Amino acid sequence: MNLPSIHVDTKKIQRNAKTVVNMCKEQGIEVMGITKGICAYTPAVQAMLKGGVAKLGDSRIKNIKDMRKAGINVPIYLIRIPMLAEIEDTVKFADGSLNSELIVIEELSKKAALLNKIHKVILMVDVGDLREGVLPEDVVDITGKILRLPNIEFEGIGTNVGCYGGVLPSYENTKILVDLAEEIENKYGISVKTLSGGSTVNLELLRKGEIAPGINQLRIGEAILLGTDIKNLKPIPGTEQNTIILKTQVIELKTKPSYPIGKIGRDAFGKTVHFEDKGNRKRAIVALGQQDCGLDGIAPIESSIEILGASSDHMILDVTECKQEIQVGSIIEFNVSYGGMLDLTTSKYIEKY
Repeated sequence: MNLPSIHVDTKKIQRNAKTVVNMCKEQGIEVMGITKGICAYTPAVQAMLKGGVAKLGDSRIKNIKDMRKAGINVPIYLIRIPMLAEIEDTVKFADGSLNSELIVIEELSKKAALLNKIHKVILMVDVGDLREGVLPEDVVDITGKILRLPNIEFEGIGTNVGCYGGVLPSYENTKILVDLAEEIENKYGISVKTLSGGSTVNLELLRKGEIAPGINQLRIGEAILLGTDIKNLKPIPGTEQNTIILKTQVIELKTKPSYPIGKIGRDAFGKTVHFEDKGNRKRAIVALGQQDCGLDGIAPIESSIEILGASSDHMILDVTECKQEIQVGSIIEFNVSYGGMLDLTTSKYIEKY
């Protein structure tokens, strides 16, 4: 086993997918399984599909290409607005994409026509989080322009909250989509197939029965991959956690002062660091650094171990109170958050099992 490494429990992910899919299905909502959090790691994606997810989404074309190369042929959507530089690949490898700029959709139309393909578009609506999306008052007009474009299928409208502005989903901001869909249908005489109402953070709203009737899709990653909802700081009912475990190895173990010796300036990342003098402490250095993962993205499974800090390549732990015997070569295990998972699966230095 190579270290450091993450160990992905695909059975737990499969069961989480089944739980989330069934939870949403009860209210007529389909799940788009979001794979970006684990960089579309094939065994995890396959676990999602085995759990009942029938449609996938990712924010990176490279990940979508990798899924296609792995033989994954279900519908896949690019969930970040396509760059003009990736229009051709978007049409070639993704069945559809989330969009908010008419010029981008026009370019998708031109390329889809050249490739003799139909590309599906979900128009994103900004309901207050101020990340991506058309303002609600402009949606109906822009939809009319999209409907005139060849080789583009207007699939529906979607929104996102909680990622930039921290706005929480509510009946009111999901109802905006429902009302807009009704306006679009009345004006253009079409059926708006998809109302993509949000992400994992919306599951709490769904569970309480407070999501606006008519929302028929959620884009779910974290709840399936980790069984958690970081926005509401709680596990998703019925799901399993500890799906991904980080393992690394102790490379130094020494008793040292807890307060640095000498004049203190900034650390390697330009930050001013503050220390508490606790006297001499047993400190372990493990082979992991901030180049691999931010410190707030992981937590030692053994709660008596404290993360003191890290440089780019070394992480320092206080193991004075640790119940297990620590020595050079010992394996230290960590739970990971959504941000930690993103970092670790992106790092080329972290093996995946």
